[in-house]
Amino acid sequence: MSRNENELQGVTLLGDKHTAYTYDYNPDLLETFINKHPENEYLVTFNCPEFTTLCPKTGQPDFGKIIINYIPRERMVESKSLKLYLFSFRNHGDFHEDCVNIIMKDLVRLMEPRYIEVCGIFTPRGGISIYPFANYGDAEHQDMVKQRLLASFKNL
Repeated sequence: MSRNENELQGVTLLGDKHTAYTYDYNPDLLETFINKHPENEYLVTFNCPEFTTLCPKTGQPDFGKIIINYIPRERMVESKSLKLYLFSFRNHGDFHEDCVNIIMKDLVRLMEPRYIEVCGIFTPRGGISIYPFANYGDAEHQDMVKQRLLASFKNL
């Protein structure tokens, strides 16, 4: 069953051959589409292995991988808009922990998912790697929020 024009309303970046890259944080880039299977609880994972941002103090570039897992409700994030949104952190000066929390909060506002988690795996700076993890769940997924947070301690 393919999607009709009505179901693709609001998806403007996908298929645009003149993509403009924004180098400053811009959550307005995020777009959604309708989840055709809201009755199912299923997992969507995004892996962004080339995330970059700037140190807020030195302005030096920081590199890392961002992994996003979520259980959708009615709306889902469109992947090209997510790519452009994550790219918009390129000149954003913030700590790793802040970036991960900002990404999670922006996606919660955008989609109102059942559950979402964002993990950053940043390359070492000064001999220390930072792996921030942030998650959110609706009332029905509070046990999962706690379990996944505790599990992240073991996996890293």
